[in-house]
Amino acid sequence: MDTIIHAPIENVWKAWTDPSVILSWFGSDSGGKGLQANLDVRPGGRFKISFANADHAEHTCFGVYDEVKEFSKLSFSWEWKSEPGVVSFVTLLLTPENNITRMHFEHAHVGNASKHDYTHGWRTTFIKLEQVLIQQEKW
Repeated sequence: MDTIIHAPIENVWKAWTDPSVILSWFGSDSGGKGLQANLDVRPGGRFKISFANADHAEHTCFGVYDEVKEFSKLSFSWEWKSEPGVVSFVTLLLTPENNITRMHFEHAHVGNASKHDYTHGWRTTFIKLEQVLIQQEKW
């Protein structure tokens, strides 16, 4: 899935790697909010992100970073606390284009063991991401 983010690549990278920023956009519910984020952004480092939907249902995802190439690539395993043992893999590629960023996103090895609709979830999450980054540019 390719998405154009109307923000410089440095800001998009920070949105994925800074705990305080990731909490402002992570999760597909537009009325949701981030609760806690621990990110050790280095190969072999772990992440854990908790967020709540507008209905107060809490969700936690976690994984291990595989590749970390500043401003260009992140890849990591992905698991939900609610689905132990169901492991998938995310790859994020960032490419600068003038003052915008092309974000190529792949969520692989999802299989049919997960109950999540990843395509819909990530699309709505990326809308929140872009809105947060556009607001930051205005500050």
